[in-house]
Amino acid sequence: MHNLGFALEGAWKVLAAGLVLGAGLPALFALGIRTLAWGDGGAAQADTTAAPHAAGKVLGWVLFAVVLLGVLLGITFIVASGLGKALSFEHVFPTIVDK
Repeated sequence: MHNLGFALEGAWKVLAAGLVLGAGLPALFALGIRTLAWGDGGAAQADTTAAPHAAGKVLGWVLFAVVLLGVLLGITFIVASGLGKALSFEHVFPTIVDK
């Protein structure tokens, strides 16, 4: 029964990473596209006389920045692993350290 607990714990981590990276980043990207459309107003809305919303543009670009950060961290993790290093989150900023 003890080994089953380890297997379920590992499965939970894989599921969480899959949801965050596999579905989370594309969902944030889609939400960013939608908020940019809301920010443009006019033809992007059902009401073609709607005014543009500055908050939509700002929020859209913030969401794109989060997606880009996730992609860059993923690439950094892959490159660090290939070089025999590890990605550490001990401090606020991720750093590449020896294994």
